[in-house]
Amino acid sequence: MSSPVGGLGAGRHVAAGQRPNPTLTSVHELTTADGATVRGVLATVPGARTVVCLTHPRQDLTHHPLVPPLLAAGAAVWTQHTRSVNNDLTLVHEQALLDVAAGMVFLRERGFDAIVTLGHSGGGPLYAFYLEQAGLTPAGRIPVTPGGRPTGLADAPMPLADGAVFLAPHPGQGRLLLSCIDPSVADESDPLSVVPELDPFDPANGFAEPPASASYDGEFLRRYRAAQHDRVARIDALARTHLARTADARAAHKRSGSTADRRRALAPGIITVFRTDADPRTLDLSLDPSERPYGSLFGRRPDLINYGQVGFGRLTTPEAWLSTWSGLSSNADFVRCAPAVTVPTLFVELTGDQAAFPADSHRMIDALGAADLTTATVRGLHFGGPVTDGEPTGNELAAAEITTWLDKRFPLSPPR
Repeated sequence: MSSPVGGLGAGRHVAAGQRPNPTLTSVHELTTADGATVRGVLATVPGARTVVCLTHPRQDLTHHPLVPPLLAAGAAVWTQHTRSVNNDLTLVHEQALLDVAAGMVFLRERGFDAIVTLGHSGGGPLYAFYLEQAGLTPAGRIPVTPGGRPTGLADAPMPLADGAVFLAPHPGQGRLLLSCIDPSVADESDPLSVVPELDPFDPANGFAEPPASASYDGEFLRRYRAAQHDRVARIDALARTHLARTADARAAHKRSGSTADRRRALAPGIITVFRTDADPRTLDLSLDPSERPYGSLFGRRPDLINYGQVGFGRLTTPEAWLSTWSGLSSNADFVRCAPAVTVPTLFVELTGDQAAFPADSHRMIDALGAADLTTATVRGLHFGGPVTDGEPTGNELAAAEITTWLDKRFPLSPPR
């Protein structure tokens, strides 16, 4: 998705290299435990006994830049869609776990010696959530979504992975949005409404015209973060109101059988969330400093992009909001799930990350439960581009760390 204003975020689109000549690629349609159909692509090379899985809750990773170097090192690579790929209006993370589980079952049946998950960006909290739930007894898994829908996790086969790699994972879709939602929206029905004393783009509050860095004081940031929490809580309440109305209509239809009640039960309560590109850390580079460039994942002008149509969680159902986008209600929170990630783990941090800032990464690392835990830091931007033009990309540097780590635990045999 490109930004209509201010250009693309640096390194957002990074081309993949060529796959080794002996690569064999096959496409597979899988049926999940709850009857949905998802698709995955298996790329393998002669002799590959370890398979690395890449999945993202919202994006198609078929051509992820790490696929070629992993194949060249001798690993097979599985890239899989969820049922919400490229359209996250109804993205429920508990359902995405069923999608991941279908892929894991497929790979176990293929007979690989080792399965290693590789969660990049939003794939990180997705896999952390999966590994947490897969490690529980069926009866111990989350029974209902934050919106009250049965998850079906207890009835799903959920094979554990043998290892986990996290590359620039962010803290979770909800936690990410909690940090970048604009709390100065005065009226949820008016995208231009502003509470002046909370406006991050007002010079009176410390903003400077780009590309100069803003300078926010501690008191403003305290009020700002508290107001972000309050705005998300208000949207949570709205989502639960929508769901309660739907439940009432379903109950009424069950009693009456009337078409009118059935229509009320089916009518969607779509939530529009304006202005979700306003994390002060993207504007004030002195906050949690790193090698990141000015601007957000979406571009170099958050002060403009924030008012456009691009952003996280902008259009969502109440169920999807609570499961995925609410930093207060979502279960897909990396730090919450991380203690249950006990398989051998590699965590790779990128020094110019615009989504997982240093303090976020440190909290995630500290929360991981793996006794065999390796961390690495490489220069690069969130999507794996280079920090400076002409130097190795973050993906190239990360691939070297990942393949070395894999070979020590799950020996690889590069194709000849």
